[in-house]
Amino acid sequence: MDYQQTIHWSVDNVGEKTFQAAVAEAGALLREGKLVAFPTETVYGLGADARSDAAVASVFQAKGRPSDNPLIVHIADKQDAALAAAAITETAEKLMDAFWPGALTIILPHNGTLSTKVTAGLSTVGIRLPDHPAARAVIRASGCPIAAPSANRSGRPSPTRAMHVAEDLDGRIAGILDGGPTGVGLESTVIDCTVEPPLILRPGGVTSAEIEAVIGTVDVDPALSEEEQPRSPGMKYRHYAPEAPLTLLDGTTAFMHEQIRASRERGERVGVILTKDLAGESGADREYVLPAGDTETVARELYHALRTFKETEVDQIFMQVIAGEDLGFAVMNRLVKAAGGRVLTENRTF
Repeated sequence: MDYQQTIHWSVDNVGEKTFQAAVAEAGALLREGKLVAFPTETVYGLGADARSDAAVASVFQAKGRPSDNPLIVHIADKQDAALAAAAITETAEKLMDAFWPGALTIILPHNGTLSTKVTAGLSTVGIRLPDHPAARAVIRASGCPIAAPSANRSGRPSPTRAMHVAEDLDGRIAGILDGGPTGVGLESTVIDCTVEPPLILRPGGVTSAEIEAVIGTVDVDPALSEEEQPRSPGMKYRHYAPEAPLTLLDGTTAFMHEQIRASRERGERVGVILTKDLAGESGADREYVLPAGDTETVARELYHALRTFKETEVDQIFMQVIAGEDLGFAVMNRLVKAAGGRVLTENRTF
């Protein structure tokens, strides 16, 4: 469905009356089966009534996304998990108590009340209670469990600002609730609690170490091949890709400079994502300077950085790989997908 006008509401640093009016209007649209984008602490989500086949089908249409990938169901309160789950395991209960509201999606058996387009025909569903007041308020106002993948065109970097949503979906959805930049910047961690030990299907805002501190040992699932049916969002098809090709560099700063120089000698316009200690010295045509080099900052800024480089301005983007486990692993998971697997490694001798 195309809209002549997508409504924009600002709920970032506004008064309570303005906030409630925007939330009420957005919630009413969701009840009517229309699509509304809203902020969470991870990325912006594109919401639809999870019980409605027509509403959920319009999500796939707006995103240009194949319909064989399951969607995460978002709820406003912990007890609302019963709107989607057939049963809640003891392990899942512990995780909910520890991390909800927060960046953790828990996979459980579904109760049959959701659209099969949400579950992609599986017997399970991913459920999340987001840690953003605007998200919970609009879900509560809708009176629905809300299916909400990231609010971007399929394959594009996920949106961490309302302007990113507008770039991709203006005219395709009913409304955008602008709550300012998101805090985490990466999608939620997805954990399957229907198996023992529980299985992390997607790394994200909650680390495996944090999870293991609560429930003990968990396994981490390797990425599924494209021939297999995905059990979690973000496990199939090209994801997070900027307009210009991204190449990851595994090596020293000198190696990065060498690759930038070689690319420019081929007549390419080069962009680079780097930390402020390297700013102005890369030799690239355009730099995106991260405000800090810690993993949390990289995660928060990553998708905005990828969206900054337009194909009309650069032909190639370079970024050095991110070291570290847990959140660093989650960042690299997104970067490798954004780069289409292109990683250049320096040949070093010691």
